Amino acid sequence: MTSNPSFRRHRGLALLGSALLALMLSSCASLPAKNPLAQWVKSPNQNNRGPVLVVIHYTDQDSVQQSLDTLRSANSKGKVSAHYLIGADGKRYQLVSDDRRAWHAGAGHWGAISDVNSASIGIELDNNGHAPFAQAQIDSLILLLDDLCKRHHIPRTAIIGHEDLAPGRKIDPGPLFPWKQLADAGFGRWPRADAPPAPADFDPWLALSELGYPLTNRGDTVQSFRHHFRGMEGKVLDAEDLRILHDLTLPPADTGAQEDGM
Repeated sequence: MTSNPSFRRHRGLALLGSALLALMLSSCASLPAKNPLAQWVKSPNQNNRGPVLVVIHYTDQDSVQQSLDTLRSANSKGKVSAHYLIGADGKRYQLVSDDRRAWHAGAGHWGAISDVNSASIGIELDNNGHAPFAQAQIDSLILLLDDLCKRHHIPRTAIIGHEDLAPGRKIDPGPLFPWKQLADAGFGRWPRADAPPAPADFDPWLALSELGYPLTNRGDTVQSFRHHFRGMEGKVLDAEDLRILHDLTLPPADTGAQEDGM
């Protein structure tokens, strides 16, 4: 063992530096829950921050593997991700933890939620946007929605499409998506088949806003609404649109509907 004092000094500095680095990394890995700048007086009136909305997408790609690659890489259109991907065969893949912010929604808003990525769980469906959605895929989605709504106490009405929050910019999951089937399983909103016509003084724009739709471009908003509730094109409201909107925005006591996150 050497007795060179210079060596011992440099070795001691190196060990000290390593210890400081380890301490810094340790502090970054587990930041304190309590701010040292304030006195901790705990309140029981709290819970974990979590998602309040589920956004459904289609991948607009040719395979699950291609979508998995896109959702995990810096592709040519920029970095994107989602919490879940469901294949046409019903197999589910999780890419991001439920409590983390996935980059799936982009610009847009739903009601008062302007940062949708921070308040939602994104689910991608392996579909190119031009073919019907496989039944195994929809059955798998319904099972996943049931799990998410129960675990995170997400209202079962808070299930929307990407185009609902970003009319004109996005069109997924598109007019072929079976929203009524989801509603029959208890997810999302759907009008009663026997709902009466809207009254003469009904304001459809107020109703669209109440549901959560942005009104920046009203024609685009009508198109997104029609894709969702009528599976058809069109940017001008008609009497059937008004009937649907009126029924969707009636108070729960008037429709007998139950809005529940459990």
